[in-house]
Amino acid sequence: MKKFIFGFITFLSAFTIYTILILFIFKWINPPTTAFIQQNNSTTFKSILEIKKVEQVWMPLNKISNEIKIAVITSEDQRFLDHWGFDVIQIQKVIEDQIDGKRLRGASTITQQVAKNLFLYSDKFWVRKILESYYTVLIELIWSKQRIFEVYLNIAEFGENIYGVEAASSFYFKKSSTYLNSREGAMIASILPNPVKFNLRRINKYLEKRIDRILEESKNLDRAKIVEYL
Repeated sequence: MKKFIFGFITFLSAFTIYTILILFIFKWINPPTTAFIQQNNSTTFKSILEIKKVEQVWMPLNKISNEIKIAVITSEDQRFLDHWGFDVIQIQKVIEDQIDGKRLRGASTITQQVAKNLFLYSDKFWVRKILESYYTVLIELIWSKQRIFEVYLNIAEFGENIYGVEAASSFYFKKSSTYLNSREGAMIASILPNPVKFNLRRINKYLEKRIDRILEESKNLDRAKIVEYL
């Protein structure tokens, strides 16, 4: 029993040191890939034999249009600059909706999505949620909000094998993310709930409503604060 406890503590200590070291490295060096990208590219034996071209071009945060930043904040995490990785207010709303029997919706923050996409897998298993929370805390402690948002905008999926706003902007609008306007930013942000299902080249009524909602709700945000910090 003592050997088991000692072994477990040793493993836990090594894992903690390793993850902290990796996060410090990624604080300054851009991740070469993500767990999510690797999982998508090797889910079946057939996919291993196929050569899939991943569209991803890393773009520094200060080169990305403020309009796509505001649109993504509006769509995904409106209190991103005010919380420490977990949106307690949003979690409470989800719990209340569940009690009232309303449709279940997510409450993941941008930091949680970075933790999941960068290091973990997409299965909704309790171990993954524990690890996601662990990474979320570390990311908030080690990285700045600017770095968290920069990584998110560069690794988020925006279509099949399309990752990051620069690749998405090039694919959908044939221009750099530096030059996206407010509607184009809202259009790209609108597909984030399900970037494989939704396609900006085939905009349906639901997607059109999402685009309009993002544009409308963005007016209620402190745009000057977002531009200043991000």
